[in-house]
Amino acid sequence: MIKGKAALLARIYEKTKFFKSVDVGERMDGATPPSVFIGSYGYPKVYVGPMTPPLHGDTSILDYPEQWLEKAKTPEEIINLRLQLVRGKKTVDIKDENRFIEGLRDIALAKRSTEVELEFSRKPTGGFFHEELQPFGPSAPIKNWRVNENKYDEKIEKAYYDTDLKASDAIIELYRAGVDISAIQRALSVGAFGLKKNRKLVPTRWAITAVDSTISERMLEEIKSYPQLDEYRIYEYEHMRNKFIIILIPQQWSYESMEAFFKDEINYDMFSDFEMYHKKKEYALIGGCYYSCRMAAAEILEREKKQAAVIILREAYKDYIPLGVWLTRECVREALKREPKRFNSMSEMLRYTNTRLKIQIDKWIKNSILFKNIVRKGIQTTLRQFLIK
Repeated sequence: MIKGKAALLARIYEKTKFFKSVDVGERMDGATPPSVFIGSYGYPKVYVGPMTPPLHGDTSILDYPEQWLEKAKTPEEIINLRLQLVRGKKTVDIKDENRFIEGLRDIALAKRSTEVELEFSRKPTGGFFHEELQPFGPSAPIKNWRVNENKYDEKIEKAYYDTDLKASDAIIELYRAGVDISAIQRALSVGAFGLKKNRKLVPTRWAITAVDSTISERMLEEIKSYPQLDEYRIYEYEHMRNKFIIILIPQQWSYESMEAFFKDEINYDMFSDFEMYHKKKEYALIGGCYYSCRMAAAEILEREKKQAAVIILREAYKDYIPLGVWLTRECVREALKREPKRFNSMSEMLRYTNTRLKIQIDKWIKNSILFKNIVRKGIQTTLRQFLIK
């Protein structure tokens, strides 16, 4: 991730110290949504374990990002949900196979919330916030635990027992079968997919990006053979102190994701990354949100059997709080479900865009690679034409 963005997010995290995690003792029981967390620090020896609230019954909403935009109006509502999750942890090697890993996998593949009893070596403390991962509450090492039996999700179970199925193919098959992306990510993180000899735990953060990237790359293989879109489009959506403008331009596939984080009402920092027609090889400078937005954009092109250049503009306002890359994925998905504004020319489209964001369009263009590339190709002759009032 760009150093400047990492530094900016570190300042934003300061706001989170005012949130209070759930208070539990050294023993607790509850129903995990289901939810597990595989850390990355110390890889290949990492902290892993379940995340469980001191609640019983159906707790699925605590780890179901596909429903959060509909269920919550503010970031605080989601944070208060997530800070009820207590993270138990234990150090394992990513290739370990033992009863603890089996229990963790039973949780991750479960169809419904699973009852868990936990004994910690100390009282759980702290809380966790990250730009790419959902927040969660206090944590502590696990001393003892017990997991109730539960049924696996049938579609995921089938992929789990198919040890000749490549992980990438399992991800695509489950996505095509309508399994939630968050469930696929969770299953991948506990080593449930892939050839038997290659299976291992995958840090949660990496699993999230791997699923978004795998799905979008597979869709783009087909999208690049489709005819080009025949109009300019703007989709937009605002929620959780973020605003998204998704621009579709009638030409062959290319993609840029741009973000502006406001420090106050006027000042902001802008970050971006892009790819042209061919597959991006290096990891995106702006992190996992690049892939989550690309996946959402690929979905609409796949649905319409079209290809286009896609530019996503995101403004995160001054009271923004990091909630994870699910937010960018689900906001872009929601925007693309809505009726777009349609235009006959780039200049018309950009004049409209100029009225929909706090930052003037010329500032976005100045920091964009894709806009400038489009200009060089002659779709419009000069930047000045973009800005004719």
